[in-house]
Amino acid sequence: MLQALSAPESLIDRTYQQMLAAIADGTLLPGQRIRQAELADTLGVSRQPVSHALHLLKRQGLVEDYGRKGMRVVPLDPIRVMQLYQVREAIDGLAARLAAQRPHDHPNRDSLKRQRDAGVQFDATTPIPTLVRADTDFHRTLYRLSGNPAIEEMTSPLWPHLMRSMAMVLRAPDYAARVWHHEHPAIVDRILAGDPVGAETAARDHAATAARLTAEELQPKAA
Repeated sequence: MLQALSAPESLIDRTYQQMLAAIADGTLLPGQRIRQAELADTLGVSRQPVSHALHLLKRQGLVEDYGRKGMRVVPLDPIRVMQLYQVREAIDGLAARLAAQRPHDHPNRDSLKRQRDAGVQFDATTPIPTLVRADTDFHRTLYRLSGNPAIEEMTSPLWPHLMRSMAMVLRAPDYAARVWHHEHPAIVDRILAGDPVGAETAARDHAATAARLTAEELQPKAA
């Protein structure tokens, strides 16, 4: 039977959403130890909603037990990251191709243009969480413009994991400028020109580049 939600349950949800966002955008780094008391103090809540939120995040594969030390953010797995980017390359290409075939007066075309233009201000000094959220918004707008709601529905559970990978690659020198000054504009320009093949190619190239750079970042560093 459905029952009215209590205030504590709402607090758990808000705590979960805050922690999910922090893990996804790189505020809480891969491998970082989770200290429940510190998190509770930072969020201004008791440890109970933090504990419940961690349980939900564990089920999503975003946090894990860490011996006697409690829990930690799951480290990035290079193989898993490459698998995600393989899927993203195909889906982004499809979304861009479909978007280029949409009517010229579709409102999401203007949203995509505004995001492209706003991204010109981003550079190596822009905070990583800001870059991750803007990048995610750009791709979700692209998905909506495709006209196929199944794309966004299927990718929604993957975005926290994709965002963690994005946070990693956006730390590479000058990559933020490359994304927002060149790669995203190339996708948008082909869409606005009504060029499905060019839009798909630009989107797939963008995802492939991100995959390659992420793989390089995840390689063990020489001592």
